[in-house]
Amino acid sequence: MIRLVCLLIGYVCGCFQTSYIYGKLHGIDIRDYGSGNAGTTNSLRVLGKKAGIIVLLCDMLKTGIAMMLVRFLFRERYGDVLYLLTIYAAAGAILGHIFPFYLGFKGGKGIACTAGLIIFFHPYLLLPQAVSFLTIFFTTHYVSLGSLVTELLLIAEMVLFGQFGVFGMPQGALNELYIVTVLLAALAFWGHRENIKRLAHKEERKTYLTKKSEQ
Repeated sequence: MIRLVCLLIGYVCGCFQTSYIYGKLHGIDIRDYGSGNAGTTNSLRVLGKKAGIIVLLCDMLKTGIAMMLVRFLFRERYGDVLYLLTIYAAAGAILGHIFPFYLGFKGGKGIACTAGLIIFFHPYLLLPQAVSFLTIFFTTHYVSLGSLVTELLLIAEMVLFGQFGVFGMPQGALNELYIVTVLLAALAFWGHRENIKRLAHKEERKTYLTKKSEQ
């Protein structure tokens, strides 16, 4: 039951659909433009750099808020499995972002929310993830490729740090943590299935932070 509560807390936070709200404030439904995705990359391409930054930060923050709420509410009673409950909150936020009930369950792909998970879960996760994503992005300009590598690296980090005792949880809880992480990565890969096809055929659209033409 406690896991469902954490998922629900996350889902409510995740349903704050930043790109949709920002687009509506500017007279558009972001899902009707560009890739049709209600997320950071499409906001950047359609509405500009300012919109991209705002959407990215808000989507990361809503995941962080869900995680911090769970920590605040349950740290005394469930301290031995708090990291596990925290990832359930993050998973709920990602699901709320991807499947917001009030938008016909059509949202974003959850990558910015996953970035929030990485930032707020444990400090050890951040540096390898930042180096990996930025290296891939600035060498290829494929946001999708960087995002998918981030998901795979997150699995590796969770297992590595978990087995070295960083999270301080019993093995059963760690195994569950790993399973949730793998499921989130699988969801991300499913959401990027068309991007993967385009990457395979070298047809994926590139993203630039300058005014340089996108290919």
